[in-house]
Amino acid sequence: MPQAASEQVTKGDPYQLVEHELALLLRRVRSLTRVMAQEVHPDLDPTAYGLLIRLEEVGQARLTDLAAYFGVGKPTLSRQIAFLARLGLVRGRDDPEDGRATRLELTEEAARRIQAVRRTRRGHLRAALEPWPVADVAMLGDLLRRLNAARSAQPPGPPRRTAE
Repeated sequence: MPQAASEQVTKGDPYQLVEHELALLLRRVRSLTRVMAQEVHPDLDPTAYGLLIRLEEVGQARLTDLAAYFGVGKPTLSRQIAFLARLGLVRGRDDPEDGRATRLELTEEAARRIQAVRRTRRGHLRAALEPWPVADVAMLGDLLRRLNAARSAQPPGPPRRTAE
């Protein structure tokens, strides 16, 4: 964004500035996620990459739990899982707590590829933030954590409007 346009936004409502900067960041993240997905596997789309990241975070999960987490139907997620299994990135194991259910997990190869991609991403992020004072980087992390926590505490869907 040209400097003059950025200054106009910063002189206005601080909420407008945050919204503007988040929109810019989200566009960049979507683009980066596409690249990262293809680094894991050339046929992988960003949505499926997000599913792999969730499995990396939780270790194992039932299809129903993943569907609830992502807010999608089980048939949609089932198709994604089948695709990921064909690529050799996800496998199912019998659920020891419920013999009728399956727990999904990453394959070793998927875990290795995701870790490599995330290491690269962290390296790029570190390089971008290297000129910043460490205290500013820590503050950014804390502010993002607070924003995520505040949003997580709200019900799903669009935020409620407040009186202005």
